[in-house]
Amino acid sequence: MAGHWLAELDGSRIRVEVPASTANLGAGYDCLGLALAITNRVEVEVRVWSRGEIELTVEGEGRNELTEDRDNRFVRGLEATLRAARGDLPDGLGWRIGMHNDIPLARGLGSSAAATVGGVLAGNALAGESLAMPELLAIATEIEGHPDNAAAALLGGFVVAAPDAGGIEAIRFDAPRDLRAVLFVPELRLSTDEMRKALPKSVPLADAVANLGAVAVGVAGLATGRYDLLGRLTIDRLHEPYRSKVYPQLPALVDAAREAGALGACLSGAGSTILAFVDSMAGITRVEAAFFAAAADVDLPGRVVVVEPRNTGGTVVSRS
Repeated sequence: MAGHWLAELDGSRIRVEVPASTANLGAGYDCLGLALAITNRVEVEVRVWSRGEIELTVEGEGRNELTEDRDNRFVRGLEATLRAARGDLPDGLGWRIGMHNDIPLARGLGSSAAATVGGVLAGNALAGESLAMPELLAIATEIEGHPDNAAAALLGGFVVAAPDAGGIEAIRFDAPRDLRAVLFVPELRLSTDEMRKALPKSVPLADAVANLGAVAVGVAGLATGRYDLLGRLTIDRLHEPYRSKVYPQLPALVDAAREAGALGACLSGAGSTILAFVDSMAGITRVEAAFFAAAADVDLPGRVVVVEPRNTGGTVVSRS
């Protein structure tokens, strides 16, 4: 172990910051994402002589819940990146990890992707930045299973991402300065795996065509500044109607936001958060009131968070 390259980094620390994200944006199932200005901050210390121990402390979201083992998404991203960059890891390698998490767990805001991307960025920093962004995205996507949240957390802004023969193709563009996301974040947690099980194996052709049109027009609108087309993009026929059977409060909350004048409203990822886009203070006030009223009607406790899109992806904040 003494000759392993990581031995020279024993005691080194990397600090990263990674944003939350919302995926799908309605019709863009598994291919559209947007980074949000809610962040997790993680510091990791290399411990080469620790007999493989992982020491984890968490402040904020996930405290006393996240695993202190190699199934932890941050650790998986970290070690997968180191292997991809430099080969096998030494026996006895351990980590001391401190997390300050503001991204809620199991609410459709990309907490898992943020952890994975944080680990990937930290691993690449330890490896001397030897991997390029497409390689980092491929590693994060392999761990996450789909690229939408991972791409948004890594690249920032609006992201269109999809697998291709050579890995993951991802295209990003900035969100406008005046766009805001009004989030209704319920106390209810929903498992992404369970919400995926609610989806059918096939859908009517008319629904597939409707979603293709919504994504094509919506993405073109976002890329050219036509944010009024968020209204069309956020109307989905492939997953939200089926997920509403598991999450029956969903339609009432989405409809309330639209009726209050939101530019668009949809389920964030697999939920349970509901997302509404607005571009004015008056819009924020109306949608916030509509969310609280609708949530009371369907007996769904929760809170409203108003957040800016974030055009900067995950970053390495410091090294020591």
